Amino acid sequence: MEKLNYPAQRQRLRLCCSLIAAVSLLLFAACSGNTAQDGKIHIELVHYKPEAVKTFEALEEKFNASQNEIVLTIESPNEAMTILKTRFVREDPPDIIGIGGDINYSIFLDAGMLMDISDYEGLHDIKDSYLNTADLLEFVPTEGAYTVPFAANAAGVLYNKDIFDEHGWSIPRTWDEFISLCKTIRAAGIQPLFFGYRDTWTCLAPWNAIAVDLAPADICQQVNRGEAKFSDAYRLVAERDLALLEFAQPDPFAYGYNDACTEFARGGAAMFVIGNYAIPQIRSVNPDINIDSFVFPASNDPEQNILNSGNDLQFSIIKDCKNKEAAYKVLDFLFADENVQMYLDDQNAVPCKKGDFNISPMLNGMKDYIINGKTADYQDHYYPTGMGVDSMIQSFLINKDIDAFLNKFDTDWVRYNRDTIQKLEDYAAKGGK
Repeated sequence: MEKLNYPAQRQRLRLCCSLIAAVSLLLFAACSGNTAQDGKIHIELVHYKPEAVKTFEALEEKFNASQNEIVLTIESPNEAMTILKTRFVREDPPDIIGIGGDINYSIFLDAGMLMDISDYEGLHDIKDSYLNTADLLEFVPTEGAYTVPFAANAAGVLYNKDIFDEHGWSIPRTWDEFISLCKTIRAAGIQPLFFGYRDTWTCLAPWNAIAVDLAPADICQQVNRGEAKFSDAYRLVAERDLALLEFAQPDPFAYGYNDACTEFARGGAAMFVIGNYAIPQIRSVNPDINIDSFVFPASNDPEQNILNSGNDLQFSIIKDCKNKEAAYKVLDFLFADENVQMYLDDQNAVPCKKGDFNISPMLNGMKDYIINGKTADYQDHYYPTGMGVDSMIQSFLINKDIDAFLNKFDTDWVRYNRDTIQKLEDYAAKGGK
């Protein structure tokens, strides 16, 4: 299968990134991937997880102490995506990038910036579900492998285990059981749910957790191919997302993410529909809170419920990397079990690699789904940034007009995905399926 070449995509990326402040250009001036005067191969890795800087500093030191042939430099900048895009425009990329499995990865792949690493043996050690997640992020089906998923996150429902144990409440496995539980919690004089909907991005957490159960994992690709409409696929998702407001605090749009984390940490709500990424913020308020979690039961068939889990950190080698084998050795090091575990412990993350890893006890309720790979990616990883779906969902939850929301979703999707839809039409015209 031949990969289509779309220079216009690269040109748009260049034009966009040329507007970035010049100060970003000065942060990484050194060339990477070359054999330096010291006779060693220098490999540079830039990742977008500054919250994990201490772990990556330890990994860099450990790698460089382990051998004498390669010098690894790991950069953990703030605004990493801005810096990476700038460096791509300047044709001064690092050798390896660590980014999330989202629209940015799709753009980099579509622009031909990533190396095909199909021959990397470490891919065989990655769970199929996370490899499939990466494949679905391709705008157009592309032969080859271009990323190695490292760590995932998990979203569903965090709950206060002490409150649940005190009242003897059971974990719901269906939508009806979840609604019944919310009513029981409210009758006990406890706030069932607390939302931080003033920050629009938090509106995506319940939306994604519900959508993975009720909509096909590839619904966005189906719509791009003209085979489906969001107004059909997302109707029940919208209905159930809206139904959660009955069990929210008064005016959830007056509170932000930090407010929600704080309130949950202080015992002000029994449950919080969010991902494991919120745990550090919650525990910064109350280190002693007893948290557990469960998969959001959006379906009335327990077998249809899926853990909302996406590739939170994945590594790709830049196409122009001059030392592929050295880059592979770096990946081998990063994916060594003990180094994966170091990252998981630091970030309360989920392993993408197969194996017997220790998973945070706060994710015990999701553990079986994690181990068995019963996961599906966040729907918003396929949404164009300019479309502003988070704001659309917030407006929908305020106005409560399902038809208007779904019609706008369909209309805006075509507007913001016109280029991708055209590429798929071209691909099909050339015999692609």
